[in-house]
Amino acid sequence: MPEKGLLPEKEPGAFRTIGEVAEDLDLPQHVLRFWETRFTQVRPLKRGGNRRYYRPDDVDLLHGIRRLLYGQGYTIRGAQRVLRERGMRFVQAVGRGEQVAPAFVETDHEPEPEAAAPPLGRADRASLTAVLDELRACRRTLAGLRRVSATELDAPEAT
Repeated sequence: MPEKGLLPEKEPGAFRTIGEVAEDLDLPQHVLRFWETRFTQVRPLKRGGNRRYYRPDDVDLLHGIRRLLYGQGYTIRGAQRVLRERGMRFVQAVGRGEQVAPAFVETDHEPEPEAAAPPLGRADRASLTAVLDELRACRRTLAGLRRVSATELDAPEAT
């Protein structure tokens, strides 16, 4: 049996096994099987022994899903929404690098633009600086207490 990587290259229109697709996508096979349960559009041909064979369109779709999830930070629900709203051909084009998916937005509504915070006045800046100095002093005190506790734990007990 030839080593991995030394197998002859398949024709572009040939079906791919789950192992070949998983290797191509750099994903474990169980992730592809999981995606089948979450994305109804992923429907590999199943033969004897429940072996999966992926068509070239399936592979493009999986590339697109991978790019949405891992490349653009979409959740599964977000990727499902892109598939539902833009269609399978769009996600396949994303997988081939021909399209770019819209920027990921987790919420169902557009966030309202935030007003820029007004610049800090001199008094506010001084107040925040005083609070920061106080927090730093607390940190130093806690660090000192930790050192004292550690040395007490290391010291032998007096009897």
